[in-house]
Amino acid sequence: MSTLKRFFRDTIIYGIAAVLPRAINIILVKLHTNTLVSEKYAESTIYFVYAAYFNALLTYGMETAFFRFFTKEKEKGKVISTAFLSLLFTTLLFMVIAFVFSKTIAFYLGFSSPLPLQILILVTTFDTLVVIPFAYLRVNNRPIKFAFYKVLNVVIFAIFNLYFLLYVPNALAHGNYVPGFIASGFSNNPLVLYIFISNLIASIVTFLLLFPLVFKFKFRFDKKILYQMLAYGIPIMVSSLAYVTNENLDKLLLTKYLGKEQMGIYAACYKLGVFMSLYIMAFKMGAEPFFFNQAKEKNARQTYARILNWFIVFGALFMIIIVGFIDQFALLLLGKSEYFNALEIVPVILLANLFLGIYYNLAVWFKLTDKTRYGMYFSIIGALVTIGFNVVFIPKIGYMASAWATLITYCSITLLSYFYGKKYYHIPYPLKPIFFTLLVTIAGSYVSFSYFRGNYFISTAIILIFLSITIWTQKSEIKQIWKT
Repeated sequence: MSTLKRFFRDTIIYGIAAVLPRAINIILVKLHTNTLVSEKYAESTIYFVYAAYFNALLTYGMETAFFRFFTKEKEKGKVISTAFLSLLFTTLLFMVIAFVFSKTIAFYLGFSSPLPLQILILVTTFDTLVVIPFAYLRVNNRPIKFAFYKVLNVVIFAIFNLYFLLYVPNALAHGNYVPGFIASGFSNNPLVLYIFISNLIASIVTFLLLFPLVFKFKFRFDKKILYQMLAYGIPIMVSSLAYVTNENLDKLLLTKYLGKEQMGIYAACYKLGVFMSLYIMAFKMGAEPFFFNQAKEKNARQTYARILNWFIVFGALFMIIIVGFIDQFALLLLGKSEYFNALEIVPVILLANLFLGIYYNLAVWFKLTDKTRYGMYFSIIGALVTIGFNVVFIPKIGYMASAWATLITYCSITLLSYFYGKKYYHIPYPLKPIFFTLLVTIAGSYVSFSYFRGNYFISTAIILIFLSITIWTQKSEIKQIWKT
C-alpha cells in the first residue's frame, strides 16, 4: 500500500471517531435550539467557550509533545508516564484551587451561580486525565478502541440530553413518574443546567472506562524529558489558547455589544460550519501521528505537499455542497426559524475553517523542527487580529464582523506559516493547482449563495462543474495514486 493511500486509510478510520460524535452533536443542536430560547442557548454556548479555554490551559500542549517525543525517544515508557504524571499533578492542583475559589471565579466569568462553574471544573478534570490514554491509543494505532470511547462519550451525553430536555419535562407535565430528586431539581434550576450535567455524566463514565489503561504504563518519571516536553508544549498551549480566542471570543464580545439573543442566533448559525470542522478534525486525527512517523522518509516533503493538495480539494468540495444546499442544512440542524437570520455568515465561516485546515497542514514544519514558538507567535497575532476587528466593527456591522474577523485571522496565520516555513523547512507545495481550486471554490460559492440560493438545479450544476474541473486539473495526480 502506498504512503498516501495508507494516510487516507488512517484518516478515514480516525475520522469516523471524530465524525460520529460530532454528527450526534449536530442532532443535539436542533434539540437545544428547539427547547431553549436564543438567550438560554447563548448561556450554553458561553459554558462551552470556557470549557475550551480550560482544556487548552490544562493540557498545556502535552498531547502534541507526547506524539513528538514518543516517536523521538527510545525509552517510550518514560515519555508515557512522565506526560501522564505531569498532567495528573497539575490537573488535581487546578481542581482543588478552582473549587476553593469557585464563587469568586464564577462571579468574574459571569456565571449566575457557582454550580455551572463547579460542573465545568469537574468535566475538564476528568477530560484532561484521559488525554494521554487517548493519545496512547492513537500512537499505537488502536483506532477501534479510540473510536469506541469517543463515540460512547457523546452517546451518553446525547442520551442524558434527551432524558433531561425531552423526557423529564414531558413526564412532569403528564404526571408520569420521575425520581424525586430530579423532579425537585427541575423546579429550582434552569433547563440549560441539565446540558452541563449531561456533559459531566459522560465525562465520568469515559474516565472510569479508559482510566484502567493507565495501569499498563510503567511509572518512570523523568525530569529531563519533562523539561523538554514542556519547552515543546508550552508554546503549543499558548497557540491553543489563542486558537480558542479566535474561535470563541466573538461569542463573548457579541454578548457584550449585541446581547445574548443575537449571540445565540449567531452561535447557532456558526454551528453550520461544523461540517467543515468535522472534515478538519478527521484529517487532524490521522495527520498528526502520521506526519511525525513519516518525517524520517526520504520523500516526506513531497508527501506533505500532496496531502495538502488533496486536503484542499475535498475541503473545497464540502464547502460548495454546504453553500449550495444551505437552507436544507439549516432546516436539518437549527429547527426554529428565528435562528436563520444569520445564515449569511456561513459561507464566510466555511472558507475560514478551510484556511484553518490549510494552516494545520502547514504547521508540520514548526512541529518537526521543534520551533513550536513560531506557532505561538502566529496564534498570538491571529488573536490580536480577532480582538481588534471584533471590537472595532461589531458595533458598526453586527455579527458579520465576527465572521469576517475569523476569515481574516485564519488567512493571516496561514500566509505567515507558509512564508516562514519556506525558510526553515521548505515543502514543494503545488501552488498553482491550490490557488486555482480555491478561486473556483470561492467563485462557485459566491454565485450559488448570492444569485441562486434555493435553486437546487443550479447548485447541483455548480457542484458538477467543480468536480469536472478538479478531475481535469488533477488528472496526473489521480493516475499516480491509482497506479500505486
